[in-house]
Amino acid sequence: MNPPKVTDEDYINFIIATPRDVTATEAERVQPESKDAPAHDAFTRLLARLEPDAETLWEEAKTQIDLTSGILVLDDSTLEKPYSERNALVYRHWSGKQKAVVNGINLITLLWTDGTRCVPIDYRVFDKDRDGKTKNDHFAEMLLNAFERGFNPELVCFDSWYGSVENLKLVRSLGWHFLTRLKANRQINVNRSGLQAVSAAGLCGRDGTICWLKGFGEIKVFCVRATDGTAEY
Repeated sequence: MNPPKVTDEDYINFIIATPRDVTATEAERVQPESKDAPAHDAFTRLLARLEPDAETLWEEAKTQIDLTSGILVLDDSTLEKPYSERNALVYRHWSGKQKAVVNGINLITLLWTDGTRCVPIDYRVFDKDRDGKTKNDHFAEMLLNAFERGFNPELVCFDSWYGSVENLKLVRSLGWHFLTRLKANRQINVNRSGLQAVSAAGLCGRDGTICWLKGFGEIKVFCVRATDGTAEY
C-alpha cells in the first residue's frame, strides 16, 4: 500500500496559512511545485479517514497550561446549516446569534484560561443518533476527563443550559467551585423564608446573597442588572 501523500499536519498548516478558501482544490493549488505534488483527491481522502480525536488536541494543549490554576470554561456553539438536510450531524439547536432554534452542527468545547491565554483542551461533536448522548452527558464526560488529568481549577464556568442540579452536584463532588447563570424561575430559599423564584427574591447588593438552591444546597447568587432594566442571576 502506498503511503498517503498528505498528513493531518499538512492540512493544518494549509488551514493556518490560507486567508479565505478552505477547500481541497485550494489546498492542491497552493502546494509547492513538484512532479509528485498532492492532488485535491489526496486531501479529500485524508479528511474522509480522519476521525474527530480529542486526545490529539489534548496532546497539543497540555504543554501550554497549568493544571493547578486558571479557569475551565465549558460552552457549545452551533454552526448553522440551513440547507444541509441530509447531513448526519445536523440537528436542531438554539442559536445565540439568531435567538432562535436552527439547523446546525453543535460543538461542545472545554477550554482552560488564565485570563490572558485561552487553550481548548477537550471537545465533543453532538451526534445523539450515533452515540445517544445529550449535551449534559458530554458536559459530565469532559469534566471527569479533566479531573482524571489532574486539573484543579479556581472555577468552572458554564451557561445556564448546564446549570442543572445534577451538573452542579458533579462539580461539587470533584471538589471544584462553579460560576454559572440561573434561569429566572429557579427556586431558592433566602433566610429560610420559603422557596421562591430567583427573580422574585429581590436580590441586590454587590457582595451577592447566600441562599439555598432547591435540590442542591447553599450557593451565593449575584444579580446583574443591565441598562435596559433587565436582570440576570
